[in-house]
Amino acid sequence: MNDQNWIFNPRLLKLRSQLLKDPYYRLQSQEEIILAASLGIRIDANQATVDDWLRLPGLSIHQARSLVEISRAGVKFYCLEDVAAALGVPLQRLKPLEPILIFSYSEDDSEDNISYLVNPNTATAENLEKVPFVDATLARAIVENRQTHGPYQNLVDFQKRLNLSGKILGQLMYYLRF
Repeated sequence: MNDQNWIFNPRLLKLRSQLLKDPYYRLQSQEEIILAASLGIRIDANQATVDDWLRLPGLSIHQARSLVEISRAGVKFYCLEDVAAALGVPLQRLKPLEPILIFSYSEDDSEDNISYLVNPNTATAENLEKVPFVDATLARAIVENRQTHGPYQNLVDFQKRLNLSGKILGQLMYYLRF
């Protein structure tokens, strides 16, 4: 798809607007995948949530959950072949998703990083203090806010309720799972 085709096509212009406004828009076709990729929308296979996987056409909720569980267990996806193997599907079935998927990983990922994954909806203040960038004050605030206002729905809800800056959230998001 020519990067400028959307300028002259009302349907693509509307789709472009929708893609930019709705981070959970479920892509329907190869054309939509290519347009999303041209807009810089990417899904990191090693950081993807169930909602991220569900944006991709042809993936079921069961497959999305399986990929997230596998990733959380410490398995790294290095390429599209790894995702196909994890799902037990032919590589050709996933090839259309290639433009939007990225495979970021670090060679120095260690078990230490994995052990810091915490759910702020269930963790104690003591467990939260073990997370890098969380001091005793923030840990207590997380627990108190959760007890007063209920569980955090997602990372955005967490940020808003605790009035965290983007910089702090950027540091914490790698250690929190909702």
